[in-house]
This record gives sequence, C-alpha cells and structure tokens, in this order.
Amino acid sequence: MRLLIYGINYAPELTGIGKYTADMSAWLAQHGHEVDVITAMPYYPEWDVHKSYKGKWWQTEVMDGVRVHRSALYIPKRVSALKRIAHEFSFVASSLPHWFRAFFRKRADAVICVVPAFHLGFIPLLYAWLRRVPVVYHVQDLQVDMAKNLGMLSNRQFLACLYRAEKFILDRCELVSTISEGMMARIQAKGVPASRCTLLPNWVDERQVKPLPVSQSLRKAFGLSHNDEVVLYAGSLGEKQGLEQIIEVAGRLRHLPLLKFVIVGTGGAREKLMERVAAEQLTNVLFFPLQPYEKLSALLATADLHVILQKKSASDLVLPSKLTSILAAGGCPLVTASPGTILHDIITRHKVGVVVEAECVDALEKGIVQALASDLSVKRTNARLYAERYLSREAIMKQFERDLLKLTRKLVDKPVARYPKVVPEPGQ
Repeated sequence: MRLLIYGINYAPELTGIGKYTADMSAWLAQHGHEVDVITAMPYYPEWDVHKSYKGKWWQTEVMDGVRVHRSALYIPKRVSALKRIAHEFSFVASSLPHWFRAFFRKRADAVICVVPAFHLGFIPLLYAWLRRVPVVYHVQDLQVDMAKNLGMLSNRQFLACLYRAEKFILDRCELVSTISEGMMARIQAKGVPASRCTLLPNWVDERQVKPLPVSQSLRKAFGLSHNDEVVLYAGSLGEKQGLEQIIEVAGRLRHLPLLKFVIVGTGGAREKLMERVAAEQLTNVLFFPLQPYEKLSALLATADLHVILQKKSASDLVLPSKLTSILAAGGCPLVTASPGTILHDIITRHKVGVVVEAECVDALEKGIVQALASDLSVKRTNARLYAERYLSREAIMKQFERDLLKLTRKLVDKPVARYPKVVPEPGQ
C-alpha cells in the first residue's frame, strides 16, 4: 500500500503521540509499504523546537524508510487553550505546501490522520474526496471532550461549534481507530457505528523494553543507593497532569530517609515544580531530563513504584501512554483512576498494579506507603505477562495492517460513497 500519514507529532520526540506515530510508520515501511508523513518540526514535550531543526520552515527527510515532510509552526511559551488553538492551526497552514505537492504525486491508497488536533481531519477529507481514497482517523485523545471537562474551554457556543466540526469529520471517515475500549465507547456514543470502529492500542516492543535487575538500572547514574525506595514519575511534565500532588506527598513523607521521588521529563510545569521543591527545601525529590529510548528499560528498572496520575475529568478521554512501557518492564504502577474507567479496570482486573482515588493527596500518600511496604513481585510478574499478551507491537500492527488492507481492497469493487452528490436545484 501507499500510505499518507498526517499528524502534528513525530520522532525524534521521545514521549507522547509522536513516538507511536513514528513507530507505526516505521513498522509499515519495514513491511513493504510506501509511507509518507506530513508532520511538524519536533518540539514536544519541551514546547521548543529541537536544536537541529531550529530556523527551518520546510524540510523532507527519510527516517527508518519513511519520507517525513516537516513544516514549522507557532509554539507558545506558556500553553493556554487559545494559544494551543493558534499553535495547531499554524501547523495546518504551514503544512499546506506539503499537501499541495501530495495532490500531484501518485495517489495514496489510504490517508491516516492522527489526532489530536481533531481538526487536522479536514485536509485529509478533502484529499480523500478528490482522490477517491479512504481516511483512517486515529484518535489518541478526545481533544474537545478533554478541553471541556478540564475547564480549558467554557464558551457553550464555541464548544457546540467544535463538536459539530468533530462530528462532521467522524461521519466521513471510513475507519475510526482509538487506543482503548473506553475511548471507543465514547466515540460510538458520538454516532460512529461499531462497524467503522477498530481498536489500535498503544503498544510496546517487548523485546526492547523488558525487565532488568536493579544492578543494570540508572540508580548509580542518578546518585541513588541500592537501598533507596524509589517512586518514579517519567514523562511529560504538563499542567494537566496534577504533578503538584507528588510534591505535596514528598513533603509529607520527608521524614523517611530512604524514600526518594524521582521525576524524569520535561514540559511546561517543570520549572514551577522545581521552584516549589526548592522553596520547601525538599531533598527527597530529584529531577532528571528525558532519557534516550535505548535507556528506557534501565530507567524503569530504577523504580520500586511508578506513579501515573489521571484526573477524574479525563477519565476514558485519554489512556496514559507511559503505562505500556511500565508494564513491559515488569514495573508496578500506582495509578489514580476512578472506578468504571478502562484504566481502573486494567489495573484491578489483571492485578498489574495499585489503584487509588483520583485527585486525592491523602489517598496517594497512603497508596505509596502501603505499596512500598508490600510484596509487589506478583504484580510485577503479571505486568510483564499482560504486556506480552495484549501490548505486543507486532501483534497490534499486524491487525492494523489487515484492517488497512481490507479497507483498500474494498475500494476496488466499491468506490467511496460517503460524500453526498451535489444535486442542482430546479432551473439551475
């Protein structure tokens, strides 16, 4: 197949959606498909263009057999709802030259649009309409629902407009994929029939991310002893994660000399968190930068306990991508999740970690203390088994490839018919 993929994030970004889009593209290229990607200059999670891409407007490069067409975009210093909208629309505008060239290249067999941002779907729909090809809409986050539930947008008329735009896109995509059953249920509640939905979970390469002994971890590099009890948060340090809860718990537990809270990552909230740690003179909280992918297993082996924070308002609107790597590394996650959510269900049903009440510092503190005092070996074993059974990149991508082949082969006998014909009015 010839595939055209459109999304704002891509490698060499180390965390978030870009990592999975790049991994998917590389896998498809390695399995004989011709893949072009239209994306932005890498900027996440630092919210700053990576050094080697600074000062560039448009660029095409080949990464892992994939042609990657990049364009510049506006990156705000401090992210707000309105600035994020401007950021995303700036990418849509700057990517138009790449789309213009795509219209004059050999036709793609399918277009895959990775969201957020949800409105990226409009240009793939235009391409699909003109070139008569299907669109796959891959939902990593339900962006409009998130913006509403987290209080980022409150204007009812504006939200109604966004929901109408989202529905317009969803109704016209041949296939809508998403990363969890909870998110799929929400998408179907928006009127997308189950026949046009498929599950494409965030995966892990279980051959590369695997359990390692503590002796092969990054404890020595981080200045930690073998006896330290390490609680690790690794990933994007954004405002919406609620990471201040970790700092508050660290302050409450500062009397435990062996307990260390290690925060690895970067993002908009990092500076504020470091300032609070300095102001409270907390010596049990350590910050480190993001680590390269080849050190991921060693990083995860550093922890006795991994913290994953999810707000109540974000339930089933996003599934933390860091969970897959933690499970593959045989780690024990402590997650804040509400009953009835897919995250809560995964952890409790498969006994792969600890769940505490979301947005409750008392519950987080109690959960950490009790978990570290417990034998977590069974949960760690179950975590690795779950990753091998349900999160294998090879198995997930082979199923997705079958979905794509089925979709493109259908078009040989049955052309796309979801775009209504324009019937002239009488007398025209």
